[in-house]
Amino acid sequence: MTTKRIILIVLTIISLIPVILSLIGSINQPQVQSNLQLYQTNLVLQASEFSGDNISEFEKIRESVLGKNPYQAALKQYKEALKLSQKNLTQLETNLEIINQKSDLIQESETTINSIPIFSATNEQQKLQTEVNRQKEEIETIKIKIGLLEIAQGNRSQGLGTLDNIELLSFSPSVHYTADILSHLWDDKPSVLSDSESTIKNELNGWFRYYSLNQLYQVQNRNNDLVSLQEKEQEAAQKALIKLTIVAIIPVLGGLIGIGIIIFSLVQLAVKKESSILAIDERFKWKTPWTLEIPWQVLVVGFLFFGQIVLPILVSFLNIDLTELTLRGKAFYVLGSYVAMSVGGIGVLYLSIKPFLPLPKDWFNFNWLSNWIVWGVGGYLVALPLVVIISLINQNIWDGQGGSNPLLSLALEGQDIVVLAIFYFTAAIAAPVYEEIMFRGFLLPSLTRYLPLWGAIGLSSVVFAVAHLNLSEVLPLTILGMVLGVVYTKSRNLLSSMLLHSLWNSGTLISLFLLGSGSN
Repeated sequence: MTTKRIILIVLTIISLIPVILSLIGSINQPQVQSNLQLYQTNLVLQASEFSGDNISEFEKIRESVLGKNPYQAALKQYKEALKLSQKNLTQLETNLEIINQKSDLIQESETTINSIPIFSATNEQQKLQTEVNRQKEEIETIKIKIGLLEIAQGNRSQGLGTLDNIELLSFSPSVHYTADILSHLWDDKPSVLSDSESTIKNELNGWFRYYSLNQLYQVQNRNNDLVSLQEKEQEAAQKALIKLTIVAIIPVLGGLIGIGIIIFSLVQLAVKKESSILAIDERFKWKTPWTLEIPWQVLVVGFLFFGQIVLPILVSFLNIDLTELTLRGKAFYVLGSYVAMSVGGIGVLYLSIKPFLPLPKDWFNFNWLSNWIVWGVGGYLVALPLVVIISLINQNIWDGQGGSNPLLSLALEGQDIVVLAIFYFTAAIAAPVYEEIMFRGFLLPSLTRYLPLWGAIGLSSVVFAVAHLNLSEVLPLTILGMVLGVVYTKSRNLLSSMLLHSLWNSGTLISLFLLGSGSN
């Protein structure tokens, strides 16, 4: 065995340790999809209040998007979210208890120097405790919304019982006072506590804020404010309905077109066989001038070792505390990290294949004059129904666990135009360019030297999915990777798979922006 291979083996082991730990750690992390469902539920509630003069123009869209009883559907969604949040809290408290027990054992057995204990509370303990506290507050906030939804459906006594229960057991003072204010507003003899209006505006959002303020103004007989509030609510409801149309209806239409393309392609495959769109056989293999050692070297050194070991070490010298960064700061941090990782990865790729230049035909093609737009858009439409179906199955498998890309949560929170622009550049431009060069442009063709073409597409897609470091995303991203692989194999143009990748990430970001903006 050569010295180079021994070094590669060592680097592989070192690089895989953080990858495996990240995948294992994602098992008990919540998926962002659960938050997305609540954000969409909030939009549905907001849109359900629309009753303007132009209601007939939106009637069909309204019923198809909102359903017959939005309150009942929302209550069911929030109760499911409560169960999931309670499950997450139990898991977090269990993890914290395990770590605390280990800390106690260390403190008891640890030697001391000059009577000063060597052991101190770990960052992991502090982070877990913070997450436990956040989860408790989130549970209480969900319960407040459940209480309001119960009241809205006519179950006032049940809703008040939910709110009173929060008052007795509340972890957060602000949540406790909010529940107290709402209980008094809907009591048999309604009354208004001090700072009720400002508390409702600060602690509640969307439909819940409007619904509570409506009750407050009625109790206080503030008719002018009530009329003004209802006008604002109608404006918000109409905007919410439009957002829901974009988030729900447009992807459905795209998915239906995608299903049509899939059926047409399968029929064409059965009739035309080798000349069909889906015909992929040995004719489409690349001529690969290097052995398996080169892709191994690029993935381990350029992708894993640089991204998981070198880059974090470099960042540690900057003494950046992510918890202290603003949303803009986090956005710039994500962009800077990704650009650095891309430069390092592509640099290692270039140095690895440099001895084999010039490369055979069809390697790293960027042909602007071909039909790459057709392949990219068509691939996106096909990916929509396939990935959505797999994602629905996947959610049932993971039951809201398995982790998600942290960028999704940040994008959901971010309504700052600068933050959104940075996230868009990172996800819709930087990521497609880098990942398509690495996984479709390099890895997929390299594997065809040793595997059948479909095997190479499948394996490169699995590697692409695992590289995102969240177990719950492996299955959906593998399907997306296979569509990307087919598009690149048939088009022989990286622009086509980059466009598909960019459209997919753009659609996700637009949905996150619209859903996030609906909670204001």
